[in-house]
Amino acid sequence: MTSTLSRRGLSALAFAAAATLALPGWSQDAWPAKPVKLVVPFPPGGGTDLVARAMGQKLAERLKQPVVIDNKPGASTIIGTDAVAKAVPDGYTLLLSGSTSYSVNPALRAKLPYDPVRDLAPIAIVARTPLVLVVNGSAPWHSVAELVAAAKASPKGIRYATFGSGSGPHLAGELLALAAGVQLQDVPYKGSSQGAIALIGGEIEMGIDTVASVAPHVRSGKLRALGIVGATRSSLLPEVPTLAELKLPEATFDAWYGFAAPARTPQPVIDKLVRDVSATMADPAVQAQLRAQGMEPVVIGAAAFRSQMENEISRYRALAHRAGIAPE
Repeated sequence: MTSTLSRRGLSALAFAAAATLALPGWSQDAWPAKPVKLVVPFPPGGGTDLVARAMGQKLAERLKQPVVIDNKPGASTIIGTDAVAKAVPDGYTLLLSGSTSYSVNPALRAKLPYDPVRDLAPIAIVARTPLVLVVNGSAPWHSVAELVAAAKASPKGIRYATFGSGSGPHLAGELLALAAGVQLQDVPYKGSSQGAIALIGGEIEMGIDTVASVAPHVRSGKLRALGIVGATRSSLLPEVPTLAELKLPEATFDAWYGFAAPARTPQPVIDKLVRDVSATMADPAVQAQLRAQGMEPVVIGAAAFRSQMENEISRYRALAHRAGIAPE
């Protein structure tokens, strides 16, 4: 039995080595020998694109090759993510995307052209973008506890803005409702600005959006921040506690950005990328640029990245089943 297993193991190693050697243009010693393409499945100017451009030049300096940002938006990140999943695994095509690609879409969509666990090789999570729960600045609620009490007194009487079914704010709102034992009513809008206008104008009672989007309205007094939905406080609104601090840890929803490569990318390339991406995130200038955009720099390695992705897929899939969430 031992010899059989050994032969099988050696055969698998030989196959993997042959597959690696067969990759066109790949050499362990020479990589990278040409520009590296970084696919961003969002339009220019969004949060993911900002992370890519903040890191791109510094990462290029470490790789000693240009890092070319390729925006491939569409279909809720599916087009760009699938392009990377199906790319030649030679280290020259990488993905930088938010948790939508890695955990939200796989949890909510029954038919995806890719499986992130099978088809992508995690490199590192590099930033979080905290969401914050806000109400109108003249609303009677000054704490999450007061808002929850109002929601219990009037089921579905608290309306909140989302970007559509299955969007980050929608999932965060459903997690809050589940954790607090209340019923909330989601109202879809086309984006942050429309949702903020509706909340400021009194069309809805609550909003859940990125700190960067609502911080100016909080500072002006038009909106009041009650709690950070993410795992940690925000450097833009450091005085606002997390929902976990407010005894609602099950309501935590993390929005984050991560680097990945196609599965079967040679391990030496993945290892080098982990080192270089981590070193890039340690650069104070990169950290300052991200914090100015309301993001929190982090470095979560490949193994922890994969574990977080798998855990979130399970968690959001169960949530979608309970709440009847189906993406539009």
